[in-house]
Amino acid sequence: MTELPDERQLVVQAQSRLEEWTNGARTRAYVELFEGEDPLLAPEEMRRLDSLDSAMERGGGDGVWGTDQYGIHTTGGGSIGVVCVYHPQITADSVLRGDDGIDDETEERLNAALWRYSERVATLIADQLDEFVDRTER
Repeated sequence: MTELPDERQLVVQAQSRLEEWTNGARTRAYVELFEGEDPLLAPEEMRRLDSLDSAMERGGGDGVWGTDQYGIHTTGGGSIGVVCVYHPQITADSVLRGDDGIDDETEERLNAALWRYSERVATLIADQLDEFVDRTER
């Protein structure tokens, strides 16, 4: 009988694949949530979000897209899972407010969409993790 890898070893092996899984999950989540027939945001809101992303990067910040971060954790019962450890968000100090900025309502809509995006990415990564664990335990 084959000995199953311990929880620590599974986490180490999964972490080595996390970047690959994250990149694929980001692409898929973006397509699912922001493209297609029923996107989360209107085209003007997407342009605004992309513009904010560019402005934040030019200002020396991380921007919006690709700054979400994920981690693999143990659940204590011998299984492992995925959690979003950093949700990107737009705050009053990350954008100009007033005539050139966004209002509170728009900021909230954009942040809610970014939260949903990050959570969808985490779910898609978790699917990959589950497949990996199933293959590893065979």
